[in-house]
Amino acid sequence: MADTIQFQQVIPILRIFDVSKADEFYLGFLGFGVDWDHRFDDNAPLYRQISRSGLVLHLSEHHGDGSPGVQLRVMMQGVREFNREINAKGYRYMRPGLETTEWGTIESGVIDPFGNMIRFCERIEREDKSVVSTT
Repeated sequence: MADTIQFQQVIPILRIFDVSKADEFYLGFLGFGVDWDHRFDDNAPLYRQISRSGLVLHLSEHHGDGSPGVQLRVMMQGVREFNREINAKGYRYMRPGLETTEWGTIESGVIDPFGNMIRFCERIEREDKSVVSTT
């Protein structure tokens, strides 16, 4: 019997509290673009989709949409180039570094103004070709 279930994509919802701070961080610093905005009326909270190079995130001012302080791991290619790009922008609140892990990734982490952490991770070939157990 063939498995007909296929998961297509995960889109995290990150809680935000200030649209201008979110724009400075996600659009200015990380280089995302706005796909669309939604508000029920002019005085309603913002719900927004942003994306960059295949990564889609939802940002929400709505109470109950996500909890501040979540952590995301984003697997990607080009983490070194991305790290150089964002550091070259001179964002005054963060200068993320690069870390090579024991489990075979190179990673760079950022924390948004609302306490949400995003770890950008790329698998790398280990020199000794060994497999590291995570159990």
